[in-house]
Amino acid sequence: MKDRMERFISKADRQRIENCVREAESRTRGEIVVMLAPASHHYPVAGLLGAAAFSLPAAVALTPALGALFWAGPSNMWIFLGALIPLFLGFHEAVKRVHVLKRCFIRASEMAEEVREAAQIQFFRKGLYRTREETGVLIYISVFERSVMVLGDRGINAAIAETHWKDVVAAIVQAIRDGRPAEGICQAVGEVGRILEEKFPMGPDDRNELENLIIDNEPR
Repeated sequence: MKDRMERFISKADRQRIENCVREAESRTRGEIVVMLAPASHHYPVAGLLGAAAFSLPAAVALTPALGALFWAGPSNMWIFLGALIPLFLGFHEAVKRVHVLKRCFIRASEMAEEVREAAQIQFFRKGLYRTREETGVLIYISVFERSVMVLGDRGINAAIAETHWKDVVAAIVQAIRDGRPAEGICQAVGEVGRILEEKFPMGPDDRNELENLIIDNEPR
C-alpha cells in the first residue's frame, strides 16, 4: 500500500498540496482536510470471483492433457481438482494484486458505496466534526476506486448545498485520469477555499484546527 501511494503522489507533491490547503485556509474560517487513501475496502469477494472465473475454464482445458499424461483419461475428476486448486490459488493472488483485473469483478455501485462509507468514517475518525464553528470539509480521495468524496460538517452544509462540490469532485477525478493528481487536487482545494471564503470569511482569531493532508496507507 505504501509503495502505491508513493507512486500516486510524490513527497514534493504532498508538500505542494499542504501549501495549497494552507493558502486556501488563509482566506476563510473553514477547515480543509485532504485525505488520500489507497483503497476504501479490501473487496475480498472480488478475488474469489476472479479466481473462479479464470481457474475453472483453465482447469477444464488442462484436464484432458493432464489425464493423458498420467494415464487417467480425459475427464478424470481427481485430475481436474488437482489442476483447479493450484490454478485457483494462483489466480486469486493475481487478481488481488493486479488492480485492473480486480476492478473487473467489483460493481461500480459497490465501490461507490464503500467510498462513501469510508469517507464518512474518516470524517469522524479524524475529528472534522470538532471544529469550533462546525466548518470542517473533507476532500477524500480513494485511489483504487478512482473516486472522490467531499463531505462538509453541519455548519458547512447549512450554508452550502452539496451540489456545489460536484465540480470539485469532477476536477480531481479528471486530473487523476490525466496523470496529474497533485495539480487537480490543488485546483480543487483552491475552489473549495473560494466557496468557503464567500460564506465563512477569515475571522480575527482564526487558527488551524486540523491537519491539512492525511495519507491513510491501509484500507479499512
